[in-house]
Amino acid sequence: MEFRNAIFVCTEERFCPLYNVGDEFNVLRDALTIPGVKPACLVLVRQIMRITEGQETMKRHSVFGSQKVKFECGGCSGLIRFEFKKEKEYATTQMKLLASAQKRAANRELTEFTGMLRTFPVFSPLSDIDLYDLFTLLQFKRYNPDELILRKGDPGTHLYIVLTGKIEVVGDQGETISIMESGGVFGEMSLLTGAPVVTSVYSRDVTKLAALTSKDFKHVLHRYPVLHVFFYRLLVERAGKISKKMTTDISAGMSGDIAEVHVVELFQMINASQKTGTVNLKLKGGDSKVLFNEGELIYAEYGKLKGKDAIFALLGVTSGQFVYSPGIPPEAEEYDVIGGFMGLVMEGMQRLDEESDMPPGMKPPGMGGDQYF
Repeated sequence: MEFRNAIFVCTEERFCPLYNVGDEFNVLRDALTIPGVKPACLVLVRQIMRITEGQETMKRHSVFGSQKVKFECGGCSGLIRFEFKKEKEYATTQMKLLASAQKRAANRELTEFTGMLRTFPVFSPLSDIDLYDLFTLLQFKRYNPDELILRKGDPGTHLYIVLTGKIEVVGDQGETISIMESGGVFGEMSLLTGAPVVTSVYSRDVTKLAALTSKDFKHVLHRYPVLHVFFYRLLVERAGKISKKMTTDISAGMSGDIAEVHVVELFQMINASQKTGTVNLKLKGGDSKVLFNEGELIYAEYGKLKGKDAIFALLGVTSGQFVYSPGIPPEAEEYDVIGGFMGLVMEGMQRLDEESDMPPGMKPPGMGGDQYF
């Protein structure tokens, strides 16, 4: 049996670095369309092409008495299983356009909130075409008043955008840290740093959220670097709030616990205030030293790692102590900048995300602070 015009849907995913359950792969003659902004995996492309050409053995399984054709792709560190959904027989361009329009109309929630989403600052730099591709990745969630959305200590899995209603970010003692309404964004810090959620979040009205999985968040940032500016500003705002909370003048030096002030937040405070100084970290995996010159990263070491690799490993650290002291050695004033701060954070986040998608036995050494112990 050949599938020259067909739709395949992902039904199971284990450590796949690119695709999620529910993603669809469309075949029209010899062309394969990948979902949204996601990159094409050549392993999967070859697998689907073998299927469409009748070279792949079919596996049938029963679902509620019916027979479905099931395939799998496991040519890299991950595995996905996908099945034949339906054939496409759109003979004319007009029929194809009609089918595309019907698919868009079928997503009622996306249609309902498209106009609103366009007005949010996070999406303002994107074109209409880019916005549509991005919106198709969103999941929509509804919460009743006083429901728990995020619990402190849980792993970060999604970026959330408040569509309607109101949410409250709550501290350890039940105090209100912030209130967000339409257009508010939360959950980004755990995705940027890989650290667990540091506060609990509750709905306070009937609330609707748009959610982006961590995997899709990575795709979006890679596809649209212009969004780095928005998340850089969020980091600056968060760093400012943390600095005020600590009631410490960073110019005179500061110290603290990484569990309370993550490495990204600490580095962001130094970067945003354009300080020159040295950060010494006492970590379970060994000592680390990072130098800043007028806010720019110019030197980093952690264990046997140097430069960018040391920075990327530090982004995965979730516990330890830090001390920031003004000033750097005279010879360090001539060091070159390692890289733009936000670019390093985004690249490090992507590496950490790719590593987390791998089975434990396949993780490379030297990535993530916790791998030293």
